[in-house]
Amino acid sequence: MANGVERESELVVVFSDEELREVSGVKRGLDYIEVTCGCTSHRYGDAVGRLRVFQNGDLEITCECTPGCQEDKLTPAAFEKHSGRETARKWKNNVWVIANGEKVPLCKTVLLKYYNQASKNANGSHRSQNGRVCHRDEFVGCTKCNKERRFRLRTKEECRIHHDALADVNWKCSDLPYDKITCDDDEERASRRVYRGCTRSPTCKGCTSCVCFGCEICRFSDCSCQTCIDFTRNART
Repeated sequence: MANGVERESELVVVFSDEELREVSGVKRGLDYIEVTCGCTSHRYGDAVGRLRVFQNGDLEITCECTPGCQEDKLTPAAFEKHSGRETARKWKNNVWVIANGEKVPLCKTVLLKYYNQASKNANGSHRSQNGRVCHRDEFVGCTKCNKERRFRLRTKEECRIHHDALADVNWKCSDLPYDKITCDDDEERASRRVYRGCTRSPTCKGCTSCVCFGCEICRFSDCSCQTCIDFTRNART
């Protein structure tokens, strides 16, 4: 391999040397690569970490914002929130790596190749007309103020956030990881709530294009709820 860096195994993520040539801090593992990453808050400055990109599409960040920080195995969205980023919820744009000495958003690098591929390949039968996996937005009520809060379900990460919120009998507005919402914030107007993100019809009340009864994006092998256990068991048979 070029630059004297040896592959530890044939399972190393298949990013070419050319693709990673301009990215700083690259290390290769058995089934992942690791690069320096960060997220910038106007108030707190840069939070730096180490991003691992796995061949199965998983993304994992170990935070190094301070010498004593114990946050590891963070999702990019969780790292974005941990950094104090003011406009959270857009981690693909807000989490960056260093390329050619400049901060470059993840969405403008090759590093999301496996993440995007995993999202595209999951649940092939549950797709919208343009071929993309589609889950409509859902709402969860706060146990403190009783206001309904919107959850976007476009990615596996967003689906997990919603899944865990549903399972939390004490869920409250401040638990939202990507929006800084409190119980004092207004609830969405009823006229706005009817728009749920269906690609077939903006005001759809639920159809085969936007309602999913279980797929690899919205079910989780590491979750102990019966719904996920049943899905994982059936997927293996």
